[in-house]
Amino acid sequence: MKEVFRSNDLTEIAFATALLDGEDIEVFQLDVHMSAIEGSIGVLPRRLMVRQEDHFLAAAVLRDNGLTASA
Repeated sequence: MKEVFRSNDLTEIAFATALLDGEDIEVFQLDVHMSAIEGSIGVLPRRLMVRQEDHFLAAAVLRDNGLTASA
């Protein structure tokens, strides 16, 4: 698994997930339950992970739709 996107904005996470799902790229969200630790203030970003072989295409899809992919 390789990180393709990271954000504190839940709408960006939902948008990125929908874009990748639309391209049949499996996405796994990390740090979803960290709000219990941080106190629900949204400081810690969520990360979207994809398979190594899907990373190039996933990054291109996000970039083409105005979202900056993680390095």
